[in-house]
Amino acid sequence: MPTIRSWALALFAARHVVADFDPLSLVDPLIGSDNGGNVFAGASLPYGMAKAVADVNGQNTGGFATDGSGVTGFSAMHDSGTGGNPSLGNFPILPQLCPDDVIDNCKFLITDRAVNYTNASVVATPGYFGVSLTNGIDAEMTATEHAALYKFKFPTGDNGTGSKPFVLLDLTDLWQSRQNASVSVDATTGQIRANGTFLPSFGAGYYQSFVCVDFAGSPVNDTGIWVNNRAGTEVKDLFVTRGFNLFYIQAGGFVTFEPSSDGVLYARVGVSLVSTEQACQNAEKEISEPSKDFKRIQSAAESAWREKLNPVSVKADGVSTSLQQMFWSGIYRTMMSPQNYTGENPLWNSTEPYFDSYYCIWDAFRAQHPLLTIIDPSAQSQMLRSLLDIYKNEGWLPDCRMSLCKGWTQGGSNADILFADAYVKNLTGIDWNFAYEAMVNDAENEPLEWSYEGRGGLQSWKTLNYIPYLDFDYLGFGTNSRSISRTLEYSYNDFGLATVAKGLGKDSAAKYLSRSTNWQNLFKKDQTSFINGTDTGFKGFFQPKYLNGTWGYQDPIACSALANFCSLTSNPSETFESSVWEYQFFVPHDMSKAIELLGGAEEFISRLDFFHESGLADIGNEPVFLTVYDYHYAGRPGLSTKRVHYYIPSSFNATEDGLPGNDDSGAMGSFTVFSMLGLFPNPGQNVYLISTPFFESVSIKHPETGKTATIRVSNFDPTYKDIYIQNATLNGQPYTKSWIGHEFFLHGMTLELTVGDNETASTWGKSADDLPPSSSVSSMLSM
Repeated sequence: MPTIRSWALALFAARHVVADFDPLSLVDPLIGSDNGGNVFAGASLPYGMAKAVADVNGQNTGGFATDGSGVTGFSAMHDSGTGGNPSLGNFPILPQLCPDDVIDNCKFLITDRAVNYTNASVVATPGYFGVSLTNGIDAEMTATEHAALYKFKFPTGDNGTGSKPFVLLDLTDLWQSRQNASVSVDATTGQIRANGTFLPSFGAGYYQSFVCVDFAGSPVNDTGIWVNNRAGTEVKDLFVTRGFNLFYIQAGGFVTFEPSSDGVLYARVGVSLVSTEQACQNAEKEISEPSKDFKRIQSAAESAWREKLNPVSVKADGVSTSLQQMFWSGIYRTMMSPQNYTGENPLWNSTEPYFDSYYCIWDAFRAQHPLLTIIDPSAQSQMLRSLLDIYKNEGWLPDCRMSLCKGWTQGGSNADILFADAYVKNLTGIDWNFAYEAMVNDAENEPLEWSYEGRGGLQSWKTLNYIPYLDFDYLGFGTNSRSISRTLEYSYNDFGLATVAKGLGKDSAAKYLSRSTNWQNLFKKDQTSFINGTDTGFKGFFQPKYLNGTWGYQDPIACSALANFCSLTSNPSETFESSVWEYQFFVPHDMSKAIELLGGAEEFISRLDFFHESGLADIGNEPVFLTVYDYHYAGRPGLSTKRVHYYIPSSFNATEDGLPGNDDSGAMGSFTVFSMLGLFPNPGQNVYLISTPFFESVSIKHPETGKTATIRVSNFDPTYKDIYIQNATLNGQPYTKSWIGHEFFLHGMTLELTVGDNETASTWGKSADDLPPSSSVSSMLSM
């Protein structure tokens, strides 16, 4: 008998055989499904709310993992690539065959019911997920915007265990954060309605979730509810709380069915954050005939993904299939979140879009949102409008948000960078005066609880011009740590505000530009750094500073890949998820001044090399991204290309463990895409740093202007020995700068790069006039 994997892949290939090229054939949702990538591997539409996949009891942050753990259910809401606690996974359903058709012989508890899957059976393609369980049940699923459709195929004939298909619904989520929940099972139709109150996985507060499950394909035999490991058919309704002394009561509803001749049972699952009635309406509207709609819905999902990938085209002659899979899969994962919850926000009434799962902007502002600005500017505009609507109704721009809740702030107010980036790239549809107001609110007003909105320590920021170590902050409250990283991030946040203020003709631009230099106040020029007692030979690092201006101390290697990880809760430090060594390279707006303080260009390059080659660099976390390209600012852009070709494919590849860290809603994927594209953003500025693409040519047709921008490599070498740019032309004219602006995409320009094998012999991009801009030497000083 052919497996799900074999016939589904054959069907997928056959469906598109007439096309010369289908990018979906190179999308592999299983990249990063092991080793902590935490990707969502299941069925979803672009930015879709419904996300159907098998949930496992191993690495289940995104629901499913290819780690060989057991399947505990199938649920229809997930986040992708997040760290920390598992997110969503509300109300999983699980099909079984119970021994002797006795209800109490069924397996209810999560620890008991987990069933292994056959590794070779896993099939994941855009809009589809399939898996075969070792109990003989095959599962397939696809999704619409607010509903999931499951197709379960039970073994037929005498299997010695039981013949009546059984499906349970569990009143839980992946994190088991349920506070209370209700379930109701219709005795005639078998429809299951459930709702519950849950906790966000990385934030404060709570949210309510609703689900509506209908079945088709087999007549209903019986229904009921279950609590812990016992069930009954007389009672059809249940309410459950967290449990006595917080003991977690496992409970839910179930339906048994008469066996059908083909063993196929369909489950339609509608989801909502508003009401159970709306969950049912969503399902009925989007999936009218569950037993007939599966192929139609899967095809519609594929079409939606194909449309989103359509602006991008590559000439990939000689490029390995795995590298092409990395590229297209990275674009795909970039459009998994934020999720479009428009019409599903019960918190306020609005005609504006509502997106959720900004998880988190601290991770996503660096590459994910800049990529969306290029390939899906309409969606990016809607996301920023959604952020402004959150500000309008809750008083602050979020730095992180999920499940209708405020997420923990990791660094600065980095939504400010998203707006600065959109402003300099002429993103349309934004009320810029209102955006400026929201950004000023971040910069000037401290919230009472700055652990999940705004900025803390603003009194010190304005008077001392840095965030002090052990700050005395009575205006608001948050985790009193990260004084170094917050100082650097607030500096860049204020630069973003200065950029928008200048563009709008606001008098405040000069003030915020001045505040963007505050990072310099934590640079200690005589600070040394040792590793295992050996002096690294470098002097001058950021250090914490007390309120009275005296220096504190943090080992520069603390929080690096050579030391303990630093988070908000475990091992809080003066840098967040990153070391002083890493943060010395994070001055995105004034790398020229940073290079000067660090001893000049040659010393800076030596530091960068040591950082990346000593084990200090954590390529699995987003603050490292720009350090890969910081060589541009020292006049050695070829060294950035060399570094990229080290990390791709050594740390980023097309395997199931092919991501070095959490994908973080597509952050790792977008880093890969930009790196392979040959243009890497310095977000918040109209700057893309030029390196050599991994393809002979890459073209992007702007979805709004219709203009096509092309990067072409002359003398392209698919063995990647000749990767150093020797010279370049832009629209046929010599181009010596190592960077380019967003006009390249808006106006459809052509950048042609001639490459060779010698980095030192090339003069391209190395002169002072060709370096990317820095605020201390740019025209912004005239404000």
